[in-house]
Amino acid sequence: MLNVAVIIGSTRPERKGEAVAKWVHEVSSKRTDARYDLVDLLDFNLPLLDEPVPASANEYSKPHTKAWAAKMSGYDAFVFVTPEYNHGTSGALKNAIDYLYKEWNNKSAGLVGYGGMSGARAIEQLRLVLSAVKIATVSSQVGFSLFTDFEDGKFKPSARAEKSMNGLLDEVISWGTAMKSLRK
Repeated sequence: MLNVAVIIGSTRPERKGEAVAKWVHEVSSKRTDARYDLVDLLDFNLPLLDEPVPASANEYSKPHTKAWAAKMSGYDAFVFVTPEYNHGTSGALKNAIDYLYKEWNNKSAGLVGYGGMSGARAIEQLRLVLSAVKIATVSSQVGFSLFTDFEDGKFKPSARAEKSMNGLLDEVISWGTAMKSLRK
């Protein structure tokens, strides 16, 4: 059975990502094909990248980096929940990805975005970043509009969103299973 992290990609006060990620986790928890954990970047308190050596050298020196690496190394796949800030992903999520290297290698990921344009531009930017750390992103993506999927500030996904989310998870599990053999 695969271990999948659903990562809240924003640390901003009053963030919408927590509600979106909790919904993703709720949908995924109904499934029996993997173990799904909710991972919040806030719990790791990662400062702006402060490691003196590039992550690809695998020589982490800071306690926060070691804790982040230990957490991510236990996962076979990921679902990144990203906001769209200024046509891109959040600085906090990019920073968290940059801290590590081998912990990401040869794993799959699905992308869920939210924003004015349903997070589409952040998702595309995130695909480029994740490819550099050898994460294979599945082609399906799920996006939520701040204008139609939130009501009075509360997350209210449409009925069809769960079907789209399950399609994304099907791909993440399929690719994650196939990629597991690359890590042996």
